[in-house]
Amino acid sequence: MRTQNISVFSRQTSRFIILPLSFMTIFLLYTQNAPMDDTIYSFDDLIFEPSCSCKTCIMGFMDDDWFVYRYNPTIPALLNRRNSLLHRDAYKWWRGLQPSRFRVNYTEVVDQLFSLFPDEEHYSDAGPDRCRTCAVVGNSGNLLGSHYGQLIDSHDLVIRINKGPTKGYEKDVGSKTTHRILYPESAVDLEDNTHLVLFPFKIRDMQWLISTFTTRHITRTYTRVKSSIKANENKVMILHPAFIKYVYEKWLQKNGKYPSTGFITVVFALHICDQVDVFGFGAKSDGTWHHYFDKSHTNFKGGPHKGDIENTTMYQLVHRNKISIYKGY
Repeated sequence: MRTQNISVFSRQTSRFIILPLSFMTIFLLYTQNAPMDDTIYSFDDLIFEPSCSCKTCIMGFMDDDWFVYRYNPTIPALLNRRNSLLHRDAYKWWRGLQPSRFRVNYTEVVDQLFSLFPDEEHYSDAGPDRCRTCAVVGNSGNLLGSHYGQLIDSHDLVIRINKGPTKGYEKDVGSKTTHRILYPESAVDLEDNTHLVLFPFKIRDMQWLISTFTTRHITRTYTRVKSSIKANENKVMILHPAFIKYVYEKWLQKNGKYPSTGFITVVFALHICDQVDVFGFGAKSDGTWHHYFDKSHTNFKGGPHKGDIENTTMYQLVHRNKISIYKGY
């Protein structure tokens, strides 16, 4: 009887061991083929001290609960092979931003990207001896007549957004550009010393970037786009898709469908700079919203973005001495 009980117990024990192992095997096989991981980016238990040599540092005074809740320096801002695996929630959210007809193997696209462009960690040199000043230059008409050109050009990094030109506007917007933020629908030719920073709102944007430097066969996304642009392939960077989700969830509290390019750029600057000055955001003094280089009017509350929430959040950053905003009037 005792022998029989031992035999039954052994069979049951084996079954309970084999079943979890079987599920584990299936899980491992699945995750090996999926462009995802379960990494949790958190720094709740860490304490940060002022970490730069500027007069004020973004990472200084980390006793501000509002800022600490939103700002997570462990989130990768820029994509490379080593950090390209996406948490499954991030992957699902990001893929939800794009048309369902574009079913592409994300891992293969990443491999193609970094066979062409620099595969490295950027801006990982933060420390008490560094003071990296950054100007984020938007495209608001409030730049006209501002005479900010020299001030903008005095920054270490000058980050411009989409098509905002400098030629003919140097007195107000400056002439220096170290980084140009763009995506296929806003692409322009770049100077050889300018970093192209792709904000990939969809996987088709990554494919377009590859195509512009190789086959040049992609001429449409949801609209017609340039098949190629002039840019230095050794200065290409790609924003991490998880960073876009982080900005949406932490900074905008899931308001709107996804963040605007301008707002993502400001948060991006918070992660790579020690001091951030913002130009060319908001309305003109008369309340109108248009670009400094054309007269097309925009409604900052319309579309998929919550412009009013973004604007309020930016002024919270001003109030907390994390950024400075130059209104131009």
